[in-house]
Amino acid sequence: MPAYNEAANVGCVVDELRAFDPALDVVVVDDGSSDDTAAAARAHGARVLRLPFNLGIGGAVQTGFRYAFEHGYDLAVRVDGDGQHDPAQLDAVLGPVLAGEADIAVGSRFAGSVGDGYRSSRSRRVGIRLLAWVVSRIVGRRVTDTTSGFQALNRKGIALFARDYPHDYPEVEATVMVSRHRLRAVEVPVAMRERASGNSSITALRSIYYMIKVLLAIFVGLFRRDVVPSAGSSAGHRPEDRAAALGGAGAGSAAGRAADARPENRAAVGGAGAGSAGGRAADARPENRAAFGGPEEGTS
Repeated sequence: MPAYNEAANVGCVVDELRAFDPALDVVVVDDGSSDDTAAAARAHGARVLRLPFNLGIGGAVQTGFRYAFEHGYDLAVRVDGDGQHDPAQLDAVLGPVLAGEADIAVGSRFAGSVGDGYRSSRSRRVGIRLLAWVVSRIVGRRVTDTTSGFQALNRKGIALFARDYPHDYPEVEATVMVSRHRLRAVEVPVAMRERASGNSSITALRSIYYMIKVLLAIFVGLFRRDVVPSAGSSAGHRPEDRAAALGGAGAGSAAGRAADARPENRAAVGGAGAGSAGGRAADARPENRAAFGGPEEGTS
C-alpha cells in the first residue's frame, strides 16, 4: 500500500484489509510523508517502510514490487492508502489471476455496472476516457480505466514491475508496458469510493499537465527497448538469484535510488499470507510473508 501523508486514512484501510482476510500481511510504503502516516499504519498492525524522501507514486509502488519479487511471492495485490479502493472487492480483482486467466487484473470504474460508486469530476472523466481511447488502440484491446491502481498480479506481473515501473503517473504507461511484454491483462468492474479525508493532488490545472505529459510519455515509450529478460518471471526463487535478478532496478530506477540495500529494509506492495483468498499462491514461510506495501522501518 503506497501512502503519502495519509495518516487520517491509512489505519482504516489496514483494518479493512484485515477484515477481508486476517491472514494477509499488510505492508505500507510511506513515501516520505511529513505527517504520522507511518505511526498510524504501524499502530494498526501493518509493517512499514519509510522512504527517506518523497519519490512519488511510481517509486513507492516499484519499491513494493521489488520486495514481493525478492521474497518469492507468486501473488500480490496493490491498494492505495487514501481509502478509494474497497478491500471488500478484492475477491473480484483476485479472481482472474487465481483462476489462471490473467497475469494482471485491474479494478475498473467503467468496465461494468456494480452500483453507485464514487465518480470523479467531469474534466477528469473526460481525460480518463481520452487516455483509454489512445491506450486501447496501442494495446489492441479495450481499456476503460487507465488510471486505476487497484490491481492483482501473479509472479510474471510482479517480476515485470519489480524491474521497471513508470515514475510520475504510472498506471497509464504501465498498461502499455504490460502489453509490450505480452502479459495477459484484464479489467474487472469495481465501485470506488471518495477518499475518506484530505484532498487529491491532481487539480484541474494539473490534470491538463498530466494529460499532455502522459500522452508524450506513452509515445516515447513505444520506442523503448524491452528491459525485462524473458527469464525474469522465474528468476529470484533461489536465494542466490534474488539480488542479481533485480540488479536492473538499482541505481537506474526510482525505487533503487532511495531503498535501503539491507535485506531487512527492502520493500514492496504485494503478496499475501498463506491460507487466504489473497495468499493461496504465496510462500507460507514467515520470513517470506508480506503484502500491500513495503519493508519494515528499522526494527518495526
